[in-house]
Amino acid sequence: MKQRFQNKVVWITGASSGIGEATAYRFAQEGAKVIVTALEVDLLENVVNKCKELGAPDAASLPFDLSKTDELDGLAEAAWNTFGHIDIFYNNAGISQRGTTVETEMHVIRKVMDIDYFAPVVMTKNILPRMIEQGGGQLVVTTSIAGRFGFPLRCAYSSAKHALYGFFETVQAETYDQNIRVTIVCPGRVQTNISKYALEKDGKQHGKMDAGQAGGVTPQQAADKIVKAVYRKRREVLVGRYELLMAYIKQFCPGLAARLARKIKPM
Repeated sequence: MKQRFQNKVVWITGASSGIGEATAYRFAQEGAKVIVTALEVDLLENVVNKCKELGAPDAASLPFDLSKTDELDGLAEAAWNTFGHIDIFYNNAGISQRGTTVETEMHVIRKVMDIDYFAPVVMTKNILPRMIEQGGGQLVVTTSIAGRFGFPLRCAYSSAKHALYGFFETVQAETYDQNIRVTIVCPGRVQTNISKYALEKDGKQHGKMDAGQAGGVTPQQAADKIVKAVYRKRREVLVGRYELLMAYIKQFCPGLAARLARKIKPM
């Protein structure tokens, strides 16, 4: 295994399962010092132990509920102090949603926006000045193909993912000359637990994997592509299968994309 991230410090949120867990293992295999954050303490400890087994010189867990946005500065401070700096900060954590715009309650929309948008913003605003001061660094963020166009039953999720594009593209425009690089990860369908934990219109968990998602790429396949893109400091990487065609249709034929979006089976 190549050691492309030898002794680089990588902080990954949403790392207890799915894309976050798989990328943690890939970074560990390539010699990175890994910090993992998620809500589940026991699952994070398992991830830390496996990272060490795979070759990470150091690995640490920082369990946290990212919906507590007023406490995120403390989390970012703890992450930075774990190894004294951070080279790559991967904002991967997120929560999805299943409900029409009319029926979805406002507390659900606010929770999705807190976790998917405001949490990355708060933490990035804490970490970014430190990266600039140390001479550079890389910010990575998981958005979604739903951040490229409106998607049925995803009013809050799609909004948050659109907002991430605006925020992180702005960060890149402002800090490129200060040796800050931004990589935007745009997944389509990946076999993760995101649909199981998605919030329905009243805030209850969806509780099942959607059929379309079950047919997506594996987290390991996604991680291979993401880690390669991070190493190459690519501006954006799309991860998935045929569904990614919608991103190109939206770019070149927006009217057609709008018609197709109306026909998408969102489950």
